[in-house]
Amino acid sequence: MTDLAPDEQMKRFGTAQVEPEARLLRAGLLTALFDNGALRRICYAGHEVLRGIAYLPRDQNWGTYPPFIADLQVRQSKAGFAISFTARFADAAQSLLATAQIEATGDGNLRFSVTATPGADFVTNRTGFVILHPLAGVVGKPVAVTHTDGTLQKAKFPDLISPGQPIFEISGLTHQVMPGVTATLRMAGNKFEMEDHRNWMDASFKTYVCSLLDPWPYILPKGEAFTQTITLAITGKPRSASVQKPSPITVTLGKPGGRLPAFATAIGMADAASALAAVDLIAAAKPARLVCQIDGREQAQAEAAALYREIKAQTGIPVTLEIILPAAAPAAAEMAAIAERIRSARLTPDAVIVTQCHDLKSFQPGAPRPSGPGYGDMAEAARASFPGLPIGGGMLSFFTELNRKPPPAGLFDFITHSTCPIVHAADDLSVMETLEALPWIIKSTRAMIGKSPYHLGPSSIAGRDNPYGATSFANPGNQRLCLTDNDPRQRGLFGAAWTFGLAAAMARGRLDAVTLAAATGPRGLILSGGQVAPAYHVLAGLAGFSGARMVGTSCDAPNAVATLAHMSAAGPVVWLANLTPQPQKLQLVGMAGTWTRHSLDSGSFAMAAAPDYLKTPGILTKLGETGRAPQKLVLPPYAVVRLAQ
Repeated sequence: MTDLAPDEQMKRFGTAQVEPEARLLRAGLLTALFDNGALRRICYAGHEVLRGIAYLPRDQNWGTYPPFIADLQVRQSKAGFAISFTARFADAAQSLLATAQIEATGDGNLRFSVTATPGADFVTNRTGFVILHPLAGVVGKPVAVTHTDGTLQKAKFPDLISPGQPIFEISGLTHQVMPGVTATLRMAGNKFEMEDHRNWMDASFKTYVCSLLDPWPYILPKGEAFTQTITLAITGKPRSASVQKPSPITVTLGKPGGRLPAFATAIGMADAASALAAVDLIAAAKPARLVCQIDGREQAQAEAAALYREIKAQTGIPVTLEIILPAAAPAAAEMAAIAERIRSARLTPDAVIVTQCHDLKSFQPGAPRPSGPGYGDMAEAARASFPGLPIGGGMLSFFTELNRKPPPAGLFDFITHSTCPIVHAADDLSVMETLEALPWIIKSTRAMIGKSPYHLGPSSIAGRDNPYGATSFANPGNQRLCLTDNDPRQRGLFGAAWTFGLAAAMARGRLDAVTLAAATGPRGLILSGGQVAPAYHVLAGLAGFSGARMVGTSCDAPNAVATLAHMSAAGPVVWLANLTPQPQKLQLVGMAGTWTRHSLDSGSFAMAAAPDYLKTPGILTKLGETGRAPQKLVLPPYAVVRLAQ
């Protein structure tokens, strides 16, 4: 990425923080991006072999320490490449100094070795190498495993998302990259195991150091150096090289089929007052419902319910109420007490989702959980306190926890979970890559819940909770951080593109309801001073057509451009989003004629701060054949475009 002007940087990302630029390196047919101490997109003859290799220390709340790189040397030659550097990982309490060596040769061999020394006793949940395997060409495919005791096992990368670790005690993995080409990984310095990273919306399988079956956190003693090494050996001759799709990218408009989900937004207890202050902008977005929350552990439940009542009264928008039981008494008693506070505020919800506080946290499959009501007790209590209302269940946290504790079939009227793309990595490339995992999350959920209505709970780049630690991470520096509840990109063009990518994937997956971000607050689409974030227009543009007939779209580069189309009274409406930092040239097939175009991009950023931007006249755009050449449309970086007839 070229250097951006400060104003452009803020428009795209909502932060002045600049990401280090990745460098492409080559060793024969092997290529890799060197990115801030890690290797990414490791390919052979154009086929992705590994999504990444990185050395990652994690603290006792699963926070990831960023590397402070020094003494960096990168040597690229015809024979291959070599990299050396030191990396310091530190906070106010502890530090770790690592020395890294990377070598790749033209015969398909790569070696990445790190020796690390704690500057003080280093408390960690996990420190060491993480290897990411891509999804394309890997999901459901065979893999040969060498275990730490030398035994061999024939296994498969899972198709449906595995709730636990599919492979343990790993020292080597071998799988086919493409016909005639095999990749073998070797790990030295500790044992490794694999988890299905798709659980957390990561577009990968992850092989990582140590085991979650062992106690954590643990201590790396001060001054005791330790070494880990990863080697990759690629053998065989490719029959053909993968050729990157050249511009333009073709987007084809198809036939009507299916319905859009009901698009909603969220209001939390802490943000109820600010939401009421912005009630006109909430109403203008026309969400199909408001997903509000009452946490039984918090004070002022009746006060929050009264604010929700007033918002509902002024907007006419139905309210789905998430209720969190404290799990300190029987579910029936706790639910009855909360319901009484809601009735005292004269709030009449239109649907209820019930959970208990322990299910907001993460537990390994089969691990003991704190005492608390089960799904059956909660469903019974909710139906008794809110007779006649649809009752939802599942998880307010991520798909991971739903996958590890699926609800019994037929118990709830609908099932829900949320997503978050910054659990394990917060850089721009990783966040956009998470959209690749959504079809597998949808497929795995459907396999679990059958034909039950499927709702996606409030989801944004930032997470509203941290299932893996005491709290979400504060972000006073307005940076890209894992598991923060306040990600600046939510307020930029990047956030609009990612939000649209999420909405489009869920619509293709035939979900019944999708809740995007929040109305106000740190994850809010409505900003101060009556202005809105670009992603507000994604909600406002789609929500008014909740339940409308979809029109099929296809794109020959779906990881670069997200698409969605639906019918309106006037004809088709087509949405396009550039998920990359490069301009994308599009050729639109099946879309001849004159269309009205609204763009969320750098040029329209100031105009789009106004909530009624999509109601402005827009730009008349003629598409289709012009002479001999089809007319093309260019999407600027992270732009979202709506075309309407």
